[in-house]
Amino acid sequence: MILAGDHAGYELKKIIAAKLRKMGHTVKDAGPFSNDSVDLSDFVYPAALAVGKQQYDRGIFIDGVGYVSALIANRIYGVDAVVCQDPFCAKLARQHNNSNVLCLGGKIIGPAIAEEIVKTWMTTEPLTQEKYLRRIKKGQAITERHLKKLDEI
Repeated sequence: MILAGDHAGYELKKIIAAKLRKMGHTVKDAGPFSNDSVDLSDFVYPAALAVGKQQYDRGIFIDGVGYVSALIANRIYGVDAVVCQDPFCAKLARQHNNSNVLCLGGKIIGPAIAEEIVKTWMTTEPLTQEKYLRRIKKGQAITERHLKKLDEI
């Protein structure tokens, strides 16, 4: 599991890292390492690359709102990033889409709900019925048409 974000997500990232470790996961914190102002892409981009290259099976990225992390991450081949603000969305993001990156907004949600979102997202498996697999494959086909594989870059 790899975590990244920016200064607006720094405090929540520390809480989420502790939650993940308590759940038994090994956590790589890709920064930032303080709440000093930073550029989000300096941390999320390399972390998203690591997920895309399958160096980590999943990532959690935390910025102020979560959306810019998702925008950056979804530009990387092999990354399916989602923004979730409640456990219900986290469950569906895993069940229906098999997302591998969760993006959270440190200015939007508090630590208690964030921990529940992470717990739900980490413990939910994708659904295997044909209609879900078909939808995932269609998304992958779009990726194949429009994104370069990481070994082609």
